[in-house]
Amino acid sequence: MAGELATIEQQPAALATIGQQVSDYIRASKAENTLRAYQSDWQHFTAWCQAQGLPALPAAPETVAAYLATHAEEQSGPAGTQKALSVATLQRRLVAIGQAHKAAGLEDPAKTAGVKATWQGIRRAKGVAQKGKAPAVTDTIRRMVAELPEGILGQRDRALLLLGFAGAFRRSELVALDREDVTFSREGAVVTVRRSKTDQEGAGQRKGIPYGSRPETCPVRALQDWIETAGITTGPLFRPLNRHGQVLPGRLSDKGVARVVKRYAEAAGMDPSHYAGHSLRAGLATSAAAAGISERAIMAQTGHRSERMVRRYIRDGSLFRENAAAGVGL
Repeated sequence: MAGELATIEQQPAALATIGQQVSDYIRASKAENTLRAYQSDWQHFTAWCQAQGLPALPAAPETVAAYLATHAEEQSGPAGTQKALSVATLQRRLVAIGQAHKAAGLEDPAKTAGVKATWQGIRRAKGVAQKGKAPAVTDTIRRMVAELPEGILGQRDRALLLLGFAGAFRRSELVALDREDVTFSREGAVVTVRRSKTDQEGAGQRKGIPYGSRPETCPVRALQDWIETAGITTGPLFRPLNRHGQVLPGRLSDKGVARVVKRYAEAAGMDPSHYAGHSLRAGLATSAAAAGISERAIMAQTGHRSERMVRRYIRDGSLFRENAAAGVGL
């Protein structure tokens, strides 16, 4: 009896432990950036519901439809004018609302006919074209590299820009690289991406980075110079520097990549608001398409799994290649 009682008394603690493990695994099923975005979106929705005196969980379909319609238009109020949210942002908010309800074991209000109709109406009225950041194509990269300063900061940023472009890396992938993920050969560098947005299970991907034809824009030489100067033998590949130019032991943040891209875009006379970390990835895809590289080869470098997705990253790169109007004798 004593043994049975002890077992019963242990059950709540054991169940709590298992519950926490389940919660941890659920969190692990999503990328950290995705979880942060969902959390921010859910907080925005719950704050709006509170201001309207409406329950957020469970939310009535009419509440969700009203939320979408309200934020699809510009709003004027005591706090000033609030811009309408983009279709892409509203779609992410709708997903976050659904995820919160599913996590609570509730029906997803986004699946109801009323919310679906409202959402389809917003998409038709507003359009669904994405306004992504401008791609940093080859000429843009050359202009940016020409503005690099002397010294170790310039070496780090040269390696960051050129490797990010040549490897079509996401900024999260770029800053997650360790020294152990890079090997050099006569052909160039082989970079192993341990985990990415489309590879949450960590199967990994190896990317080949060939030597460039110009020393000043060669990603392999730039990476070798940075590693040697910074004395990096293990751990994070890209690291922050202090104001004295000393390499710090931590890892550069993904926002740091965006700041580097914007800094040199502005130095080269371009509008920095048009560029971000994603410009490197889109730039390689666009430049490769303009050069006649096959979609299959572009996908092998970017890591995309479908032609439809990679085409979203090719910004005007093939508009004038095999153009129907070019050969009609105008």
